Amino acid sequence: MQNEENQNLKDNRMAKRDGLRGFIGGMNKSGEIQTRDLSKRKNRGAPKSSLTRNTRDQSIRGYLSKLERAGEIVCIEKEVDPQENMGAIQWRAYDELGKATRFKKIKGFPSWQACSQIFTDRNKWALGLNLTPEEILQAMSKKLKNPIEPELTSGPGSPCKEVIKTGDEASLLDIPAVIQSERDGGAFISAGMAILKDPDTGLRNVSIHRMQVFDAKHSGFILLPRQARRIHEKYLKRGENTPVAVVVGAHPAIFFGSAYTTSFGVDELSVAGGILGEPVRMVRAETVDVEVPADAELILEGEILIGEQRYEGPYGEVPGTYAEAEDAEVFRVTAITHRKDPIYYSLHSGLPTTCAQATTGFGIEIATMEHLSKVEGGMDIHDVRVLPTGGLMLLIIKLTPKVEGQAKTALMAALSGPYLHPKLAIAVDDDIDASDLRQIMWSMTTRVHAERDIGMINNTRTFALDKISPIAEGGGQFERVGTKWFIDATKPALSHPEKRANFDRANPKNFSSTNLHDFLPKDVLF
Repeated sequence: MQNEENQNLKDNRMAKRDGLRGFIGGMNKSGEIQTRDLSKRKNRGAPKSSLTRNTRDQSIRGYLSKLERAGEIVCIEKEVDPQENMGAIQWRAYDELGKATRFKKIKGFPSWQACSQIFTDRNKWALGLNLTPEEILQAMSKKLKNPIEPELTSGPGSPCKEVIKTGDEASLLDIPAVIQSERDGGAFISAGMAILKDPDTGLRNVSIHRMQVFDAKHSGFILLPRQARRIHEKYLKRGENTPVAVVVGAHPAIFFGSAYTTSFGVDELSVAGGILGEPVRMVRAETVDVEVPADAELILEGEILIGEQRYEGPYGEVPGTYAEAEDAEVFRVTAITHRKDPIYYSLHSGLPTTCAQATTGFGIEIATMEHLSKVEGGMDIHDVRVLPTGGLMLLIIKLTPKVEGQAKTALMAALSGPYLHPKLAIAVDDDIDASDLRQIMWSMTTRVHAERDIGMINNTRTFALDKISPIAEGGGQFERVGTKWFIDATKPALSHPEKRANFDRANPKNFSSTNLHDFLPKDVLF
């Protein structure tokens, strides 16, 4: 716990040192959500096949430039090896510096650059989505309710097609896929956003799938029992391979849309359009009947093969432990298209903190905040955090309880929310920073009476990668049954003001109005 406290302090110092507050301070206080996005709702019904009207940058490159200007990314000029040390460098850069990484020289891949750890915290997501960290949950809830359909662009010159390789030219071995964790079964393409079309309705689904590179033409393709598998099974019934296009490296809104859980039949690229405030610009793939984002870095076209599986894994997964090796579907590449100077997005997974925890966690935060807004007619919820250090299973709720028992209501609702991942939920009061483990632990030790403030819910379904929860008898990995639990670390409710005042924090005099920067020597960096 001391290491976690030190890391939190270090991350806070780094954010201030890098000038992030000054950068965000220069933005519109509302993150331009009113002036930019809500004014674009008229595009919601735009025709799918007309020439796109997009003018906004929809690449990953604009976002990387933002990170650089904000001091949120470190550029590695020395040569790195994706098979040996690139994974360790990108993980340590965030763990020790709080920064994303950009690699300029990759051994064996002279025309490629790479980036990693670019979505590891809320500040970085705020930069990518042009919002402030304070408004991001509420703003994203609004955006997600206003999808904008993607548009097909016409004419030559799409960035994702500057280089086109088909047939024998298309080789997965030409991509700087990374071996991330020590026991990984091989190099994985980990940030692939797979686009599939329902063969019956033509509806599109976009989701992220890890792909272990087997050889030049084949990779694994993990299909969880979700929407992409549902589409794949329709092709299986037809006796056909499943056409798919896998996108690597795109605007943060597109990446978020692909990672966010929606209802079956909702086009995640429309979700991305709602976040952007304009349609995602699309082009047709070369060898499969699928459209892809025109400004992407890399597109892998191919098929999920019928009747073929191969052993895939192990792989360092989001809890920080390994998903064991097992049979997986097989992807066969038919074409590869990319930019002339492509930037590969190496999404790191494994031991926290990585993009894998932070991206899914961000979606859980948004969905949980929206879910709680409907409980008891709406409670006074200030923040929801899925702390990456908890491997997606630790949820923090910051609220002001109006009456006794309300915090526990929020906790139970959160543990039965839209996502299965959280198994421990902690409620803290409005004077606690829900992202700071130091304050959370202080709140737990000073405000929790264990006999009455800790509860357990036994024999309930848990996250598939929660290894401590046993698999139900006769079931598979996705049938884990365990215990969810909650801790109410709030003060007495507003309905008991005298009792509540007994738990006020003993802050230094004039703490809020005293700025340390006003008293530090000029040569002290902070």
